[in-house]
Amino acid sequence: MEIRRNLRAYPTLLRIGIAEAVAYRAELIVWMLTTTLPLVSMVLWRAVAAEGPIGPERFSAGDFTAYFLLALLVRLLTSSWVLWEMNREIRTGIMSQRLLRPVHPLVAYSAENLAATPLRALLVLPVSLLLLYLYGRSEITKDPLLVGAFVLSLPGAWALTFLSMVLCGCLAFYIESSLGIFHLWYTTYVLCSGYLVPLSLLPGPVRALAEVLPFRYMLDFPVRLLLGLPGLQGSAAHAAVLSHLVVEYAYVAGLLIAVALLWRAGLRRYAAFGA
Repeated sequence: MEIRRNLRAYPTLLRIGIAEAVAYRAELIVWMLTTTLPLVSMVLWRAVAAEGPIGPERFSAGDFTAYFLLALLVRLLTSSWVLWEMNREIRTGIMSQRLLRPVHPLVAYSAENLAATPLRALLVLPVSLLLLYLYGRSEITKDPLLVGAFVLSLPGAWALTFLSMVLCGCLAFYIESSLGIFHLWYTTYVLCSGYLVPLSLLPGPVRALAEVLPFRYMLDFPVRLLLGLPGLQGSAAHAAVLSHLVVEYAYVAGLLIAVALLWRAGLRRYAAFGA
C-alpha cells in the first residue's frame, strides 16, 4: 500500500520539483558552473596528446575532447545534492516534518533531485552537442547497441550517485555533520570515476582499485559506451556491455539495501534523541 501511495504521488512531486528548479534557476546555473573540472582536464590532456596518441587505448586529442565533453554531460545529468539537504534537515529537526508526511522522505528527495534534470539538460545539451559535433563527432560510436546501452546506463549512474549521497547523508543521524565523509567520498570519486582522467591512464594499482569500485559506473562506463568502448571491438565489446550493465545494477541493488538498513537504524537513533 505504501509503495502504491508513493507511486501515485510521484508525478505530483516531480511537478513541484520542476517548479522549484525553475524558481531557483539562477542558483542552479551557478551550481552547474562549478562542475567544469572536465573542461580543464580536456585542455590539459589535449595538450599532452598533441604530439601523438597516448595510453594503452591510444587516446588522441580528439578522443580526449569527446571523453571530457561527455563526462561533463553525464556528470550534470546524474548529479545529486541530497546530502546537503539531509544534513541540514536532520541537524535542524526539519526531518521530523518530512516523517509526518504520507510520502517516504527518500522518495520525495529523489523526485526533487530528478526534477532538476530537464532544466539542466535544456541548458547543457545544446552547447555540449555543438562542441561534440565540432570537435569530437568522429569519436562517437554509431553502434546502436552501444548507444542503447548508454541510455540504459544513465538511470543506473544517477541511482548510484543519489544512493551514495543518501548513504553519506544518513550518517548525520550519528555524527554532527557527514559533510566530512562526503569530502572523502568525493576525492575517491574524482580519482576513480574518470572525472579527472580516463581510468586507462591511471597507475596500475589505482586502476585495479577503480575497476572494482562502483565509481566507474557513475561516469566512465557511460562515457566509454558512447566512445565505442575503446580497446574492444565487435562481439567482445557487446559481451562487455552486458556484463558491465549487470554489475552496475548489482551495485545499485547493494546500495539500496545498505541505505534501507542505515536509514531505519538512523531513524531509531533520531527518535531516541527527540529531534
